[in-house]
Amino acid sequence: MPRLTRPSVLIALAALSVSACATVPPPPPVPDGPGSGPVLRDWRGIVTAADRDRYNRIDAAWDLALQQARRQRGSGDLASTGDLIDPGAARPGVAPPPGDYRCRTVKLGSQGGEDGLGYVVYGWFDCRIEQTPNGLKFLKLTGSQRPAGLLFPENDRRMVLLGSMALASEPPANSYGQRPDRDLIAALERIGEARWRLVIPWPQYESNLDLIELVPA
Repeated sequence: MPRLTRPSVLIALAALSVSACATVPPPPPVPDGPGSGPVLRDWRGIVTAADRDRYNRIDAAWDLALQQARRQRGSGDLASTGDLIDPGAARPGVAPPPGDYRCRTVKLGSQGGEDGLGYVVYGWFDCRIEQTPNGLKFLKLTGSQRPAGLLFPENDRRMVLLGSMALASEPPANSYGQRPDRDLIAALERIGEARWRLVIPWPQYESNLDLIELVPA
C-alpha cells in the first residue's frame, strides 16, 4: 500500500470534514413570535375523571337539553338567542382577545325532569378574559353564580375551560380539582364576528347544559 504524504493526509481530512458538514443538518432556528412563549399543559393531564366524563358526553347534553327546552315551559326569550343554541355554530379562530365582556347565561334542560323549567334566559352581567402566565383565563365578575377558569387550546374551533364556581358572596373561584362539587369543564367556541359562548355540559346545578354568551363590553 502506498504511503500518504503529509499534504495528501491533510487534503483527505479536509474532504471528510466537508462531507460530514454536508450530511449533518443545521440546528433549528430559535423560535420567535406568539409561539415562543411557554408551552401550555394539556388539559387532559389535569382534568378530573368526573369532568372528563362530562366532556365526553357533551353531545348527549346538547340533545337532552334542547329536547327539554322545546317541550317544556321556560323563562325568557329563547328565540332571541339565535346561533347561541345551535350546536353546530362554532367557527374557526376561537381565541378571544383579552378584555372586558358582557355575558349572559342561558340554561337548557332540567335536572328535575318534566317538572322543571326547560330553559332560563338570564340578563347580562360582567365578565373578563385575562392574559396570564398560564394562558387565557375567563372570569364572570358579577351575578350569584360566577365561574372562572383557564382556557386550554384544543383546535381552531374550540378551547377547553377547566374552572370552578363561586356562589353568592364568596370570593372569586381560583382553583380546580380541589372541590369536586364546584368543578366545571366547558368548551369555548366562537359563534359570530365578535361573539363567543362557553358550553358547560352536565353542570352541577339545575340544568343539563349551560351556555354563557360573551360579547365585547
